[in-house]
Amino acid sequence: MSMIDVSDLTFGYEGSPELIFDHVSFQIDTSWKLGFTGRNGRGKTTFLRLLQGKYPYSGTISASVAFEYFPYEVADLSRTGLEVVREIAPEAEDWEIQRERGLRDLAEEALEQPFSVLSHGERTKVLLAAMFLKENAFLLIDEPTNHLDLEGRRKLGGYLARKRGFLLVSHDRAFLDQCVDHILAINRTHIEVQRGNFSSWWENRQRQDAFELARQEKLQRDIGRLTESARRASGWSDRTEKSKFGVDKTGAKAADRGFVGHKAAKLMQRSKSIQRRREEAVEEKRQLLRDLERQETLAVSPLPCRAGTRLAEFRNVAVCYDGRTVCEDVTFEVLAGERIALEGGNGCGKSSLLKLLLGENIPHSGTVETMSGLVISYVSQSTDHLRGSLTDFARDQGLDGSRFRTILRKLDFPREQFERDLADYSSGQKKKVLLAASLCTQAHLYVWDEPLNFIDVISRMQVEDLLLACRPTLLFVEHDARFCEEIATQRVRIRRA
Repeated sequence: MSMIDVSDLTFGYEGSPELIFDHVSFQIDTSWKLGFTGRNGRGKTTFLRLLQGKYPYSGTISASVAFEYFPYEVADLSRTGLEVVREIAPEAEDWEIQRERGLRDLAEEALEQPFSVLSHGERTKVLLAAMFLKENAFLLIDEPTNHLDLEGRRKLGGYLARKRGFLLVSHDRAFLDQCVDHILAINRTHIEVQRGNFSSWWENRQRQDAFELARQEKLQRDIGRLTESARRASGWSDRTEKSKFGVDKTGAKAADRGFVGHKAAKLMQRSKSIQRRREEAVEEKRQLLRDLERQETLAVSPLPCRAGTRLAEFRNVAVCYDGRTVCEDVTFEVLAGERIALEGGNGCGKSSLLKLLLGENIPHSGTVETMSGLVISYVSQSTDHLRGSLTDFARDQGLDGSRFRTILRKLDFPREQFERDLADYSSGQKKKVLLAASLCTQAHLYVWDEPLNFIDVISRMQVEDLLLACRPTLLFVEHDARFCEEIATQRVRIRRA
């Protein structure tokens, strides 16, 4: 057992007025299985790069282990899976490689094939197996579940649950619950380390927020009461002090001036004491809710459509690529008011079915019919096409610029990001742009292809609340198990041919 000690870490990007980390200190044990969570743009990937020594910083990061980053960049994709493993872990014995292959449920043929022909899931298995073979290494695993189907995520979670010594960036709540024993969370003002999985951390977080909200409400009442008490005490003191001179209401001379002065001084002291208590209450109130993650309400305005209206229908659809049938006998209908999840393994044609609905020229058989005048709002899986200014994007998409930016702000999008080129956005920020654009669009049917890739947990919860409240008709592909459980009214299983 050894410790990674972060002390007084301070870092900000050149040209940025705000620091990413401001005098941050914490410790983590290298035997822990750490889940790393926080809003998009808070610095998770930046912190991983700092651990790797890629940026200069002030403060210290001390560790007795080497840091290894996933995804590992394979320079030569023509190399076999086994050659990639030996490149990453040259000291590994043959039996160790076979042991990890078995633990990762990786077919032996995957080690014999060129890396270029492996699926996303197979590549993830090969790379993680190789990296866990490295001695004295602490793994920095950055969103390994992207592009993995539900079953692939479940298996990967089971694999990681048997390991130790890693820091895992993920926004998949079920996945984190399956495989981590500690949470490292980047909050609004500080970083915290807590024992347990994501659900226990979130429960504690909600309990703390509720306590601080109640405390804030009480302090607000106390501040009002103390302000009034201080005002009255000060007034009494002033009136008592003035009574040293002149006569009282009966016309008699004022009481002994020394006595009256003493009384006035005591009242003034009381006023100052009350004022001091008020200032303490104000300061305590100021320190509360600094890390509250406000889940602002999102909204969408679908085009009106009578519940139960058939918007689209797939009948005996088969998708083909390069003369090979990917899926077949796909039959289902989309009725107004439904939220349908397309499920199935990677490569079974889910995205292709969505593109068929959009009218793209995908080789297929069978029929896809849509309601006359059907308006669809689409969120694509890929964000590679995003570039240029946010203003130009909104104009080109025919969006209400003000509403579009408001939605982004509600998704915790920093204002300064609005002026940057879309190509420079993080993966999570790009996905939020596509989601916000869809929510700005009035449509009969919302078609979303893996909309939550790279998007932080809080934003996922906001989207869930929106869909449950506004109930738009939705056809989607998503591998976040918790999201599907909450949102889907129907699940359609797509099987490989």
